[in-house]
Amino acid sequence: MPPTPTMTTENSTNTSRAEELKTLANEAFKAHKYSQAIDLYTQAIGVSNDNAVYWANRAFAHTKLEEYGSAIQDATKAIEIDPKYSKGYYRRGAAYLAMGKFKDALKDFQQVKKLCPNDPDATKKLKECEKAVMKLKFEEAISVPGSEKHSVADSIDYHTIGTSTGSSFVSPKVTSVTVLVALMAVLAVYVRNKAAIAVAVAAMAMLLVVWGTSWLGGFKDNVFTKSRTIDLDVEPKYAGARIEGDVVTLDFVKKMMDDFKNQKSLHKRYAYQIVLQIRDLLRALPSLVDINVPNGKHFTVCGDVHGQFYDLINIFELNGLPAEDNPYLFNGDFVDRGSFSLEVILTLFAFKCMSPSAIYLARGNHESKSMNKIYGFEGEVRSKLSDTFVELFAEVFCCLPLAHVINEKVFVVHGGLFSVDGVKLSDIKAIDRFCEPPEEGLMCEILWSDPQPQLGRGPSKRGVGLSFGADVTERFLQDNNLDLVVRSHEVKDEGYEIEHDGKLITVFSAPNYCDQMGNKGAFIRFEAPDMKPNIVTFSSVPHPDIKPMAYANNFLRMFS
Repeated sequence: MPPTPTMTTENSTNTSRAEELKTLANEAFKAHKYSQAIDLYTQAIGVSNDNAVYWANRAFAHTKLEEYGSAIQDATKAIEIDPKYSKGYYRRGAAYLAMGKFKDALKDFQQVKKLCPNDPDATKKLKECEKAVMKLKFEEAISVPGSEKHSVADSIDYHTIGTSTGSSFVSPKVTSVTVLVALMAVLAVYVRNKAAIAVAVAAMAMLLVVWGTSWLGGFKDNVFTKSRTIDLDVEPKYAGARIEGDVVTLDFVKKMMDDFKNQKSLHKRYAYQIVLQIRDLLRALPSLVDINVPNGKHFTVCGDVHGQFYDLINIFELNGLPAEDNPYLFNGDFVDRGSFSLEVILTLFAFKCMSPSAIYLARGNHESKSMNKIYGFEGEVRSKLSDTFVELFAEVFCCLPLAHVINEKVFVVHGGLFSVDGVKLSDIKAIDRFCEPPEEGLMCEILWSDPQPQLGRGPSKRGVGLSFGADVTERFLQDNNLDLVVRSHEVKDEGYEIEHDGKLITVFSAPNYCDQMGNKGAFIRFEAPDMKPNIVTFSSVPHPDIKPMAYANNFLRMFS
């Protein structure tokens, strides 16, 4: 049936209204009000749901809120509506990149290049994505099975740094490279095909370069000795913080923090000592740590800090330094995005070494190799310290506890709750956490899940974990005789949000997140015995002109 004049007028009115909503959404996006932009794009889609632009724009806003699962869904819908709409593939590829799904991203950027062959920006991003995939394949080729891996920490004795050499051995990574070279040589001999020989020669050349680099690097990071000799004698001219003997003191931590504020470095000798000592402390802890706050005393819980060192210092100025009578729990995501992540993690670790009951540390989803590789911590550590420290931090992050319970009342975890009912605290204590985070199961959900306003459970807007409603929270609390869930993991405009009928609080301690979100930070003080939460909010403070993500991978900085 041909459209009637009434239908035509109605369609025109709907189109105009949808465009008005899109314009408002675009303005909100430019003002970094991404949640508001999502709401307005959603309204525009409600009026006109067959416009690929609205779906792609909402995908972009989801990406800004790190809701990569939702971004992929929206971008996919835009592609379904218009298979030739390049921004649909572009938005989805960017979300895949942010999740570390490089091969999926590569397919989308290849499609963008196909649709826009003369677009230099598309060409540049495709090349970066191809590099990332090639690097990933190479790392997979030389990776060592978990059962064969040697602990980096066990190979270093900070007491003898710069003074002695241990028994010789060749690292598994170098062994892997050597084996691959041999296999390539065998391929060339037996196949006797010019193409195969050419591939083998090229591969061997590349591998030998890497092997040679490792050999030369061995004199600094020494992959060839069991107790690595690292020439790190503390020079007489070094004027920074020093640890006398084995004990990390408050005076040392204060001096180190002052040096960091003035953009001075800590000597590697002391960085090794802090990280190796914290490893021993954390390994001895259970996966769920019970904390007792005596009557009349208080306890502070902080959320994500994300490498914002100067805002961490501000927390201590507002609330006092960690101490036996002023204890803290930092609830994960200490590193990544912010470009002072090393300063943050060394400060927190040093306080823990100084006084283990003055500060508690929980693992977040960003205390992992995959996140650190993408979001900057790996690059920052490599730039400021060395490759050995990259491996060392990865080991130590696997030792961090997953959850805490304060006074048998308050359950504190980085992400959230679970895909099944009936999870007991004993189940969490029993998790073998000494590994990289899996993609499913209790450990994954602890690190990645988010609350939702609806009852029940739903898919994760991040693409990992799940979303859970107030009824899930209520049942978990009842099953474990608890009063409150405190979690972090999500930026909030006021630094916190109270949800699920007051039974769940999100706390986020990185104000003006990534120098662009305009949010406040917050921390929670609990007073024993009633343990009622007192929430304190604060604004960001100035920091040196080093932008967030300064050490992140090239391809991710393109989208930041």
